[in-house]
Amino acid sequence: MLLYHRPTSGHSYKACLLLSILGIKFESVFVQANGGKNIVNDEYLELNPRGQVPTLEDDGTTIWGSTAILVYLASKFDKHRTWLPADPGQTAAVMQWMEFAQNEVNGLFLSRAIQKFGYSGDLVAAQRAGNAALDILEDRLGRHHWLACDWPTIGDIACFPYAAVADDNGFDLQGRPALNRWFKRMIQLRGFFPMPGMEPLVARLTEERKLTASVSATNF
Repeated sequence: MLLYHRPTSGHSYKACLLLSILGIKFESVFVQANGGKNIVNDEYLELNPRGQVPTLEDDGTTIWGSTAILVYLASKFDKHRTWLPADPGQTAAVMQWMEFAQNEVNGLFLSRAIQKFGYSGDLVAAQRAGNAALDILEDRLGRHHWLACDWPTIGDIACFPYAAVADDNGFDLQGRPALNRWFKRMIQLRGFFPMPGMEPLVARLTEERKLTASVSATNF
């Protein structure tokens, strides 16, 4: 299995994270970028006509785009069908959040891309859309532990990366308690690892967990 990706790409990270959670070994081909554009050749465009990342090659099958790759991996390799349930209603619930990740969460992506990687775009509009996306996530997670089902799915993985690095580019995460509780649940998943830029959040949540455990032990 071969994955074309870029470590700083949240879309790439989604694929890498699910591969890690499922315990699937793969080879990496890193795609460089300059000024917000991927540096790709004609050979890569034969695999992925959009010229974006990630792209997956598996036993003669080529899949491009994080949404399609997550669906493919969950369908093929998750024997328990929890990451993408077989039940039609649950499948639809997961796909709703996959769609949310590709639309509303795009404000978080674009805000980060403009500030960190030289993308062109309307930063104010991106930040407005990003805050709206965080508000929707906060509302949903204030009433549910996970986005689509009573357990983690690829819907959570799809929405997680750009939300989790949002405080790195001007968004208020500490003022959203439900979102932070979800972050804690995500980083406790077996196989979790942070993408670049996520380390401050992981360090903060880990320290909070240590403090909570310390207080509980003292009270006992």
